[in-house]
Amino acid sequence: MTTDFATTRAMFHLPEGVIYLDGNSLGPMPRAAAARVARTIEAEWGEMLITGWNKAGWMDLPSRLGDRIARLIGAEPGHVVLGDTLSIKVYQAIASALEMNPSRRVILSDSGNFPSDLYMAEGLCRTLGAGYELRVVAPEAVESAIDDSIAVTMITEVDYRTGRRHDMARLTAKAHQMGALTVWDLAHSAGAVPVDLAGAGADFAVGCTYKYLNSGPGGPAFIYVAPRHAEIARPALSGWLGHDAPFAFEPSYRPARGIERMRVGTPPVLQLAALEAALDIWDMADMADVRARSLALSDQFIAGVEAACPDLALATPRDHAARGSQVSFRHAEGYAIMQALIARGVVGDFRAPDILRFGFTPLFIGADDVARAVAIIAEVMAGRLWDRPEYRLRARVT
Repeated sequence: MTTDFATTRAMFHLPEGVIYLDGNSLGPMPRAAAARVARTIEAEWGEMLITGWNKAGWMDLPSRLGDRIARLIGAEPGHVVLGDTLSIKVYQAIASALEMNPSRRVILSDSGNFPSDLYMAEGLCRTLGAGYELRVVAPEAVESAIDDSIAVTMITEVDYRTGRRHDMARLTAKAHQMGALTVWDLAHSAGAVPVDLAGAGADFAVGCTYKYLNSGPGGPAFIYVAPRHAEIARPALSGWLGHDAPFAFEPSYRPARGIERMRVGTPPVLQLAALEAALDIWDMADMADVRARSLALSDQFIAGVEAACPDLALATPRDHAARGSQVSFRHAEGYAIMQALIARGVVGDFRAPDILRFGFTPLFIGADDVARAVAIIAEVMAGRLWDRPEYRLRARVT
């Protein structure tokens, strides 16, 4: 399959005059999503009422769509399920991994990990007590820090700030060599870079769908459990829909078979409908094509910005193997600069303390967009157009 990027671009709603370089934070809306959600609301919820759980297949959506995501992350069919938030799925994965490695008490992560992952691990350690510990090291030090004290590694493949990419296969091999289990966070990987969970022997993986996978704000997360663990891992959050027979209404919990046990709460049916529309586009995409185009676009962007804007310092690795699908530059006035860019139609985002972050999502971004974005950035920097009081007013979301 060869990806036709002109066709995929036409399948997204992109506001006039906007160069959207923030699909790594919130993907744009697929054109079909509004009609798909409207159908769910009107024809399914409206006409079927509660019978929609059976007639419209609502109950099966988490697993059915999970299989479609599995193709994008190198997972075996039947081992990915959707629902709840990424933080919940992180908690489930590390709690199950800790229980499967009972002689150890240490969760290893790195300082480039997304804070929510660290917060969830901290909270779990507080709940467990008994010497459980979250150990955080620099990203470059992760491999050397994996020793025989580690119960589970919890690593986000692509750093949300800099775009630095871990060699997850190498880290997973080291973890297994030392008797540790692994949790991969694919929040900035799924739909951005080729992932091979099965090939690398990952134990658990989690990720969100509202970034590169375009399910919309608040879209559900997914969790993967390797086949060898599917009947062993016990869910710490033993929710009703993770029960083997939810409608038997048994008084005590009995986990479902395989990945179904990792379901917790009621599926977010409207969000899953939007995700289904997005996955129709992803079904047309080959991840090798996406990766090649992403690297070409980000190389073009780096070269253009560095040539025109010497005050911006590249924070993203130049090495393709060590880079995700975003490019970040540093500047002490990064927040104000980003507000000035957004005001001129180049939409990226800011991450404290000094990161300007730009995502490259080839399904809807092309070389002409990159060239226009570079020209606008150069104009803003050369004229110090960011140096205005209104651009320094911090909004709640940056």
